[in-house]
Amino acid sequence: MKKLILLSSFTIFLMNCNKKTETVTPKAETDSPAVAETVVDTLGPKSYCYVGAAGKDSVFASIDDNLGTITGKLSYKNNEKDSSKGDVTGFKSGDTLKLTYEFESEGSKSKRDIFFIQKGNTLTEGIGDHTEESGQSKYANEKKITYKDGPRLEAADCSMVMKALK
Repeated sequence: MKKLILLSSFTIFLMNCNKKTETVTPKAETDSPAVAETVVDTLGPKSYCYVGAAGKDSVFASIDDNLGTITGKLSYKNNEKDSSKGDVTGFKSGDTLKLTYEFESEGSKSKRDIFFIQKGNTLTEGIGDHTEESGQSKYANEKKITYKDGPRLEAADCSMVMKALK
């Protein structure tokens, strides 16, 4: 009988040792409401729209910047001269957009370099002498481009700009 009691006690002891102890972790209470984490996409393309006016002439631009590679549309609507409309492609170098403008005017297609300085919400077109090279009008000397007297384009609502570019 002693063996039976001893064996039973030993079995009960082993069974109790194998039980998992469940610990309750206290829930952390905060006094402030939960803040949703905001993820900012800095790598995707960014779209900007601009409008400029000088007298009765106007300029409309839609620019897409994909990590410094620029694409978009540009339209010059001139009052007493032929207007032009076309595509821009190029790249961003510092605060300068160095673009090639492929456009139609007077029924013919043309290409020309066009540079803009981008400061805040403003684009200012560079003014400089152009030369003809391989069927494209290029700046004669990039170091002699001035921006102080160039047309200024201000940031604008893209829906309005896109209507003007159609």
